[in-house]
Amino acid sequence: MTAATERPEGLSAYIAVTAAYWAFMLTDGALRMLVLLHFHTLGFSPVQLAYLFVLYEIAGMVTNLAAGWIAARFGLTSTLYVGLGLQVLALIALAQLDPGWAVGASVAYVMLVQGASGVAKDLAKMSSKSAVKFLAPSEDGGLFRWVALLTGSKNAVKGLGFLLGAALLGTLGFVWAVLAMAAVLAVILVAVLIAMPPGLPKGRKGAKFSEVFSKSANVNWLSAARVFLFGARDVWFVVGIPIYFYAVLSDGTEEGNRAAFFMIGTFMAIWIILYGAVQAYAPRLLRAARRPEADLVRAARGWALALLVVPAILTGAALAADQPQTWLTATLVGGLLLFGGLFAINSALHSYLILAFTKAERVTMDVGFYYMANAGGRLLGTVLSGLTYQLGGLPLMLGTASAMVALSALAAGRLGRD
Repeated sequence: MTAATERPEGLSAYIAVTAAYWAFMLTDGALRMLVLLHFHTLGFSPVQLAYLFVLYEIAGMVTNLAAGWIAARFGLTSTLYVGLGLQVLALIALAQLDPGWAVGASVAYVMLVQGASGVAKDLAKMSSKSAVKFLAPSEDGGLFRWVALLTGSKNAVKGLGFLLGAALLGTLGFVWAVLAMAAVLAVILVAVLIAMPPGLPKGRKGAKFSEVFSKSANVNWLSAARVFLFGARDVWFVVGIPIYFYAVLSDGTEEGNRAAFFMIGTFMAIWIILYGAVQAYAPRLLRAARRPEADLVRAARGWALALLVVPAILTGAALAADQPQTWLTATLVGGLLLFGGLFAINSALHSYLILAFTKAERVTMDVGFYYMANAGGRLLGTVLSGLTYQLGGLPLMLGTASAMVALSALAAGRLGRD
């Protein structure tokens, strides 16, 4: 089972996998924005809002460990299809939420549904990313180009999902928005089931669950770097910044709330789209086709240190302003967009390196372990996003992001030593 011998329809399979992943991430981005803004308008505190996403991230950690083994045992297409189908069911379940329920019951119910959505997302993500190892051409930096294109385009689509979620909430309302997304995703699932060409691994019966824990120091250090990289993003991205912008932009009226929804959704969409565009362009930016792998390994630490500068400056700006001010909001917008560009290069390097470090026979295992670390970072960032913003506002939240980037740089500095 090698990438070279079992790719007769590699490009068409890559297109099918990418299309399925796009569809999933469009609904994933829209759902996150729908849930965040809908429950904020119902009076949920920042910490309560963070709780809504906690099980989503915990489920992602568990799922990635199990999914690597499941895909190795039953094949990559099986985990991709199950992920898409489970997301359809999660969307339908979320539409059944009763506004008359008590806050505690609502939080518990949404946490459970978000948990199912987290399982679905990481099944789809692990399948799509692992597939690139088998489908990408091996010459002229093909692996880096194909994984960067998949990841970058996915993030651009997810950014559109943020905008779509805010728009649907402002026009259709929560329930009809969720049901519309479920219907579209179900149609796409059926289309992918029909159109998926052969070429992906079918699985091997002898795969053992214990194999998911890597013995490679590079895989383990890269996973540690990933934890803190994504923690640094989500500590401001999930709760703090959207709620800060809502406080600045909304005047408390229904019309003002709707306008704030659209502006927040637009900013989050632009951020993700920029992130995805830079990520897709990263192989050219880094001249990956002409650089040896060892050089790219060393570059990971340098780009992490470059990223550290941005949240450190934003922390200082937040400390200098004792309350929301126009110049601070403008600084945050510009700084976070720059953060997105640098973050994209770091993320693209990581996504390439995990596939470069792993062997073909255990690619789903290592990718599953790596994305378990990714989910762990998002979980850490999600919890700290609500907590730090509620306890210390922007300065504590952005200072925490700075510390996490520094830890990511330290872990990246250990790469290549085995």
